[in-house]
Amino acid sequence: MAQEEDIFKKLISHSKEYGFVFPSSEIYDGLGAVYDYGQNGVELKNNIKKYWWDSMTLLNENVVGIDSAIFMHPTVWKASGHVDAFNDPLIDNKDSKKRYRADVLIEEQITKYDDKINKEVEKAAKRFGEAFDEQKFRETHPRVLEYQAKREKLHHRFAKALNDNDLNELRQIILDYEIVCPISGTCNWTEVRQFNLMFATEIGSTADGAMKVYLRPETAQGIFVNFLNVQKSGRMKIPFGIAQIGKAFRNEIVARQFVFRMREFEQMEMQFFVRPGEELKWFEQWKQIRMRWHKALGLGDRKYRFHDHDKLAHYANAATDIEFEMPFGFKEVEGIHSRTDFDLRSHEKYSGKKIQYFDPELNQSYIPYVIETSIGVDRMFLSVLSAAYTEETLDDGETRVVLKLPPALAPVKLAVLPLVKKDGLPEKAREIIENLKFDFQCQYDEKDSIGKRYRRQDAIGTPYCITIDHDTLNDQCVTIRYRDTMEQERAPIDRLEEIIRDKVSLKNILKKIAES
Repeated sequence: MAQEEDIFKKLISHSKEYGFVFPSSEIYDGLGAVYDYGQNGVELKNNIKKYWWDSMTLLNENVVGIDSAIFMHPTVWKASGHVDAFNDPLIDNKDSKKRYRADVLIEEQITKYDDKINKEVEKAAKRFGEAFDEQKFRETHPRVLEYQAKREKLHHRFAKALNDNDLNELRQIILDYEIVCPISGTCNWTEVRQFNLMFATEIGSTADGAMKVYLRPETAQGIFVNFLNVQKSGRMKIPFGIAQIGKAFRNEIVARQFVFRMREFEQMEMQFFVRPGEELKWFEQWKQIRMRWHKALGLGDRKYRFHDHDKLAHYANAATDIEFEMPFGFKEVEGIHSRTDFDLRSHEKYSGKKIQYFDPELNQSYIPYVIETSIGVDRMFLSVLSAAYTEETLDDGETRVVLKLPPALAPVKLAVLPLVKKDGLPEKAREIIENLKFDFQCQYDEKDSIGKRYRRQDAIGTPYCITIDHDTLNDQCVTIRYRDTMEQERAPIDRLEEIIRDKVSLKNILKKIAES
């Protein structure tokens, strides 16, 4: 665990040093849990968004996109339940004066049992080698069974407290399991109380005429209030989906772990409208589709898992998370929810407008049920970055830090490097960039030795470097160097576009999803 925390610290430092993520307003000592994306970070982030958007709108004829406003009529949030029920259980440590989410403290205690079980499994796997039967070991080993029983007991108690909204029981669990404040190391806790997460502001020119509004805490409601607009203008037939990418804002009690939990973040959401009674079938289908989307990036299938919710939101009849193994453990990256007809029905009630769909096949009108897929752009960014971050010791004893990003997501696709800054090589390199810049994000670099330039490109995840040498001027060929293997090969300049395009295209990943 200490090693993983050390790697996470290195990743945060690397992100700043190489232009991925900066603390916001840093020259004024920053703003808690708010970050700016740098020149490489914004390219990676945009590539992630394009991958999601194209997978939704190109691979599904019945999914279309919108871009709704951040400001919405305040009654929207009354109808959605956010005004009355958008709360987190808050608890303070009296000694450190630090504030925490009570549910997160307990979830971390559950994770400790998982870690202990996994350590036992890892030790046994090393001891028995290929003959190791992991399933049998988990089912029979006394220490594993002991940890599993403790985990299940805590998990059951925790789930019941959440579903009963029993704040006193949440505090009692923290006391009974002697969960301490990470700062003070004490169990001197306050009572647990609810904390609303919405940011409020005002619209209007005068104090008397101002209207209280909220920065949206989610993007989904912008889709729901536009359901009829999209359905009628696009002549959409059930089932169909509406996709959206946009900013959302939550006044998090504990915003931490770099860009994993922030107060300003970005979501990629799709609401899929279906016939009542068919929602659980579609829920299962979208679970599998979304897992395929994640695994198609090749970050490692074992890094993903489903985690069913212990407590269902007031609008849901089924919910699961896709979790990714971050440096600090398995954490939620995407949620898939069966939201029933709660949202549309509630907006129909509060607005006084009929929000129904006439189904010509059934010859009846109804309020559709909804399957939601919601993924955090920033969390996806962090999962890609953390999976890609690699420290390697080379054959000559030298070390390198390389971001083994999926080539289609890499901020820079191609670096063009003249071997020396004379003899017409820089001019030839510029000529190549002029031809390729319309197709790929290219970078020119002539400073320092070729080895140092390779290392800089490794550090930002550039999958391909091409070197222009003196032979290039004669044979019109360049040397392509591959990031992951560091192998090199000679290739003609007039084939560069074809070679690089095949390797960095999103098309190949999208095909993998469509064919699976």
